Amino acid sequence: MCGVFGVRAPGRDVARLSYFGLYALQHRGQESAGIAVSEDGRLTALRDLGLVPQVFDERSLSGLHGDLAIGHTRYSTTGGNAWENAQPLLHHGRVRTVALGHNGNLVNPQELRDRVGKPLASSSDSEVIAALIADDERPLEEAVAATMGLLEGAATVVGLADGRLFAFRDSFGFRPLALGRLGDDPVVASETCALDLVGATFEREVRPGELVIADEDGLHSIQGVEPAEHGALCIFEFFYLARPDTRLSGVEVHGARVRMGERLAQEAPAEADLVLPIPDSGTPAAIGFARAANIPFSEGLIKNRYVGRTFIQPEQGMREQGIRMKFNPLAEVSGKRLVVVDDSIVRGSTTRQIVQMLFDAGAAEVHVRISSPPVVSPCFYGIDLASEDEMIAAHSTVEEVREAIGATSLAYISLEGLQAATHRPANALCRACLTREYPTRVPLDAAKHRFERV
Repeated sequence: MCGVFGVRAPGRDVARLSYFGLYALQHRGQESAGIAVSEDGRLTALRDLGLVPQVFDERSLSGLHGDLAIGHTRYSTTGGNAWENAQPLLHHGRVRTVALGHNGNLVNPQELRDRVGKPLASSSDSEVIAALIADDERPLEEAVAATMGLLEGAATVVGLADGRLFAFRDSFGFRPLALGRLGDDPVVASETCALDLVGATFEREVRPGELVIADEDGLHSIQGVEPAEHGALCIFEFFYLARPDTRLSGVEVHGARVRMGERLAQEAPAEADLVLPIPDSGTPAAIGFARAANIPFSEGLIKNRYVGRTFIQPEQGMREQGIRMKFNPLAEVSGKRLVVVDDSIVRGSTTRQIVQMLFDAGAAEVHVRISSPPVVSPCFYGIDLASEDEMIAAHSTVEEVREAIGATSLAYISLEGLQAATHRPANALCRACLTREYPTRVPLDAAKHRFERV
């Protein structure tokens, strides 16, 4: 996950722009946040554990001066939740100093560490990318392109070096990156919603394998590595991760999720009195289900907006505590037959607690409908889906999952239905968590948690 942001805007407060860009991307990571600025080639970075408004205030922002800035909000994958892994990180190399923020996860980090050949300050794979660029004697664009050619896995990156801003995506384009303009000034961000918040106009997406560099002569584009034949944008972005007001590959996420709900109502109807979402990520699909099934939509579960996404808390105990803090059912569910719509089931603990909560509130029936197919395989490209043994659907039938969560009935959208809702061809998306078919080689002997304990 993670959110990245970058801007080159001489005469503007680039640190403040980055702050608001990160605010729009907070949903992509809640563990740490940081901003790095470049002033006459000198790099300064401020990063810390916590949410964006916890890390930055007026005083700290006023101390960050420059014409270029990058920002990062982090959700830990490779490399645990520790200060040294917060980004943007600064790496002082033999040739240059690099500030870098990374969204994604590499599948060959140890090979790259061996290639760097020196101790690194963090356990994240992101510093490896920075070190390779910082030690390369070639001009910046050549150094970055050469580094891109060594990376396997997901890497959407923003960086500062040599008084220039650079940004790139891996050859598969696993993680999104949008390019916009604030007047004539270039802005890059993980999602278009961040461009909207800072007043930038969306121009296009950075293409898979493309490197863009912004300097005093304008914006330059280089094909750093050859793009994969079809690309592999993460399908999880469509049904869970991205903000609903974001556009991915020209498709508004909210509209795609509503279509998922409509398709789900066609594939798995239920006789019910109310349709309610598990907010917030289940809301658009619940709207679509209610519309297609002609069943009244209800909020049903009231969410405490001051509790973050339970999915991205790194420890299971924290996750379960967060669920109890997060939702409370309305009295109107008492005696009703409910259709409860959510975006996914991974471990099943969240869904089980919510189903029990609704029955405790007096619900007569609880029919669970999921706007993604069963999640059956881990992600090696930047989403913490844990090990396959922890995934409730990996080795269980739908009926066995239904029994485990205690629902009256359970149904998932079909893979074909999900695909159709995205308006994207099947070969343009990574669906490995749903199909076990990975677009790259994967470290089959090294699960995510093994990296995280380094």
